[in-house]
Amino acid sequence: MAFLGGLFSKEKKESLNKGLEKTSGNIFSRLGKALAGKSTVDDDVLDNLEEILVSSDVGINTTLKIIERIQQRVTRDKYLGTAELDRILKEEIAALLTENQSDDVQNFEIPEGKKPYVIMVVGVNGVGKTTTIGKLSAQFKERGKSVVLGAADTFRAAAVDQLKLWGERVGVPVISKGMNTDPSAVAFDTVQEGVKLGADIIIIDTAGRLHTKVNLMNELSKIKRVMQKVIPDAPHEVMLVLDGSTGQNAVIQAREFTKVTEVTALAITKLDGTAKGGVVIGISDEFKIPVKYIGVGEKIGDLQVFNKAEFVDSLFKKQ
Repeated sequence: MAFLGGLFSKEKKESLNKGLEKTSGNIFSRLGKALAGKSTVDDDVLDNLEEILVSSDVGINTTLKIIERIQQRVTRDKYLGTAELDRILKEEIAALLTENQSDDVQNFEIPEGKKPYVIMVVGVNGVGKTTTIGKLSAQFKERGKSVVLGAADTFRAAAVDQLKLWGERVGVPVISKGMNTDPSAVAFDTVQEGVKLGADIIIIDTAGRLHTKVNLMNELSKIKRVMQKVIPDAPHEVMLVLDGSTGQNAVIQAREFTKVTEVTALAITKLDGTAKGGVVIGISDEFKIPVKYIGVGEKIGDLQVFNKAEFVDSLFKKQ
């Protein structure tokens, strides 16, 4: 896993290393204990490795897949010792991510020929949805893109106010009708305004009330329909935001949201301060939906484009 220097700045790499250090430390400290006194990769070692991966929230099915691949390599190469286990583990996780991910997104680019490019953001309350939208807007703007935001999470006053604050902070317009208004009307007005202003990107914040799945499905379908009156192929992207620190809860949310709407991209937040960073691997493997962004800190620049090679490199960086 060579460092792709052209894609990642030193600052971003340090931020990623720091954001994943709890997960990395958890894996390595436990792996060290599991390998103590062992020279070969036997069933005991693999059982311990399985437990370590599950405890890092990689998920049962994905963990079993990784263990099976390592087992095959051990069987194939009789001379593999425990000293090489972390390298093999790193290689197999990297291979799994490569199979499950499309090509890495680079530098917050958006597809050509889609202007404005419409992103509908979904996710339950508390996962960092509005903050992710704000940070995304700031980074798009920094790259010379014009952005319009739509406050269509109208069931929580805090969501509308928070998006307005981000709009002021970043210097991008926010279309809002306040709380308890029709979300689809907000989305319609936002798309219209984005077209009128010649915006490059429109981001629509939506409510995430999973306990009323039918209502949520109907609401998201309606938002899509009204946007399509202005831009026939909108939204171009449906991004699901998940809180990585919740581990398997994030997997459950992904499962539920993919039932109610077509999700095309994932943003996994709050990976700093948690030892559950392995959830990124499990989610990528189970849903085959590209992980587009990851959050590894509080700063705007700590919302990073997800780079498979760099992620695995940081995950296996010994502290």
